[in-house]
Amino acid sequence: MDTLEIGGLDIPQAALRWKFIRASGPGGQHVNKVSTAVECRLDLGQANLPCAVRGRLEQLAGSRLNGRGEVVLFADGERSQTRNRADALERLAELLAAARREPKRRIATKPSPTKKAKRREDKRRRGATKQHRRPPAEDAE
Repeated sequence: MDTLEIGGLDIPQAALRWKFIRASGPGGQHVNKVSTAVECRLDLGQANLPCAVRGRLEQLAGSRLNGRGEVVLFADGERSQTRNRADALERLAELLAAARREPKRRIATKPSPTKKAKRREDKRRRGATKQHRRPPAEDAE
């Protein structure tokens, strides 16, 4: 079985499906007769991705993930089919590389006692400033 190295992962070629369609937009007669736009589908069931990477990829893909478990990328920015295909592969590689990176774990921290004291002092100072802005109270006799 042939595999492609995409984004640092070995993806079986059977997991990728390509579809070429006519691109929209300007281009005159050429755009009406040549299928230059590319639709790339990566079937996650056949891609043999590690579970953690697959989970992160599903999150990163967002609306590009369809109900059948396929990541769908569409490229029509170029006027040539080969350049659009390369663009779709490049974007898929970026997506897979991002899914491979494990997010850093956040370490919970507490403010230091000095920071807490400074915050309280700032609050007291702001409160005093606001007190001085008030009109003087009239004495009730």
